[in-house]
Amino acid sequence: MDERNVTKKGGFMPKASFNCGAVTVDVAAPISAPNACHCSRCRKQSGHYWASAEFPKSAVTVTGADNVTWYQASEKVRRGFCKTCGCFMFFDPLFQDWTAIAMGAFDGPTQSQLALHIFTDDKGDYYGITDGLPQNGQ
Repeated sequence: MDERNVTKKGGFMPKASFNCGAVTVDVAAPISAPNACHCSRCRKQSGHYWASAEFPKSAVTVTGADNVTWYQASEKVRRGFCKTCGCFMFFDPLFQDWTAIAMGAFDGPTQSQLALHIFTDDKGDYYGITDGLPQNGQ
């Protein structure tokens, strides 16, 4: 277990950050089973499919939030990225009580494994999904 993610009481507390360090995130909840989104919007935003885990908004503490820029991706969702380095970290549905954090943003081991592929009907034609995990086409 990565010492950066261990609380004083020995529990696991996920931490995430952008490349430049201008924004860090502490999560007071375990990482839920991550999913991989293959929709064209996630692929365009991230450069490939986007793996993330969902957390209750109340469990997420963002330090350096003034460095987060929000892109309104649709009338229901915004995406957060760093003003300094451009890293895409947050997928935030406006009318839900959860937010998703990019799996690649977590510092050190996550103690989780990908559980599901979503929007696979919209995936790129340049790769296959061969890991045997469930796939949700829509």
